[in-house]
Amino acid sequence: MSRPPRPAASRRPAKPAPRRVAKAPPAEPRLILLNKPFDVLTQFNDDQGRATLKDFVPVPGVYPAGRLDRDSEGLLLLTNDGRLQARIADPKHKLAKTYWVQVEGEPSEEQLQRLRDGVTLNDGPTLPAEARQIETPHLWERNPPVRFRQSIPTAWLELVIREGRNRQVRRMTAAVGLPTLRLVRVRIGPWELEGLQPGEWREVPAQLSRN
Repeated sequence: MSRPPRPAASRRPAKPAPRRVAKAPPAEPRLILLNKPFDVLTQFNDDQGRATLKDFVPVPGVYPAGRLDRDSEGLLLLTNDGRLQARIADPKHKLAKTYWVQVEGEPSEEQLQRLRDGVTLNDGPTLPAEARQIETPHLWERNPPVRFRQSIPTAWLELVIREGRNRQVRRMTAAVGLPTLRLVRVRIGPWELEGLQPGEWREVPAQLSRN
């Protein structure tokens, strides 16, 4: 008696050879200096329709290295390089930031010395700062203008700090009896605001000396 033919062995489909996906080369590091105008948020999107960096910097892939309050003006750095961003923004690197500050009142030497020594805020004492009174700087007109009280004089200070606490400069001047009326950041480390009008930006080499 003949046996029924044995079924042919089923063959599994051969696995396709793994495809090598070429990695895109890393983007070239970029660093942008922006003169952030008053009343602009230091972010690229806002669900309330307020002005953001997107309105001024049409460069994809960059993000702020540090912050600047909405009611403050001046130098803001943007980069696409994470290491550079950390070296600029991380307080442990103590990168000097220079501000021109219009304050209400006439500063005394004692008030300036308190700023130099460091003042105690609600989140602890600040590091010593560099503080001096300066002549009224040549700046653009702020829009809207600063509100002054006619009976109280104003003065300009140059303040250099190496921290990055929330609204630190305003809190420091208030702590010594000199409320801030206008705040303009003019320098971060080796980078300066010079030559940029509000909303203008320029690109510079994306590097920071370790010296």
